[in-house]
Amino acid sequence: MILAETLLFSLSLVDCGAILFLLVYFIITLSDLECDYLNAQECCDKLNYWLLPKYIGHSFLTFLLLLHGQVILFLLNLPMFIWLSFEYFTVPQGNFGAYDPVEIHNRGQLKKHMRDVMIYIGYYLIFFFIYLYCFILALLKGDPIRRGHEDLIVTEI
Repeated sequence: MILAETLLFSLSLVDCGAILFLLVYFIITLSDLECDYLNAQECCDKLNYWLLPKYIGHSFLTFLLLLHGQVILFLLNLPMFIWLSFEYFTVPQGNFGAYDPVEIHNRGQLKKHMRDVMIYIGYYLIFFFIYLYCFILALLKGDPIRRGHEDLIVTEI
């Protein structure tokens, strides 16, 4: 193991929280485009700029879980890693990125992007609470209350 388990899950919480904030930004930006507060070029530039940090954040978390032997969490994160890799690396030729200003209003692309971001938010929200649960379990590893002595709480673990 490279890091302590508590540090692993605290990093997971921070990473997942940062991605959640980023996804809320995606929702706000797409909503602004839908209401015509932003033009398509501005919106797509803003969204495409943050695709790589989102991908790097999730990739870092996935590989960190693999390195620490958290196989179940790694396997649960793997489908999203594969999907984000597919989304990032299969941009059609001629497009500026996954969010293209020419095609975002065509064939319901805007609704598709909104749906995808909402699915991402649900996924990361569930995993935020899973990581929180694992973090609390890692903090409470061992017996914090000595059973032989009543009213004695151990402060060092």
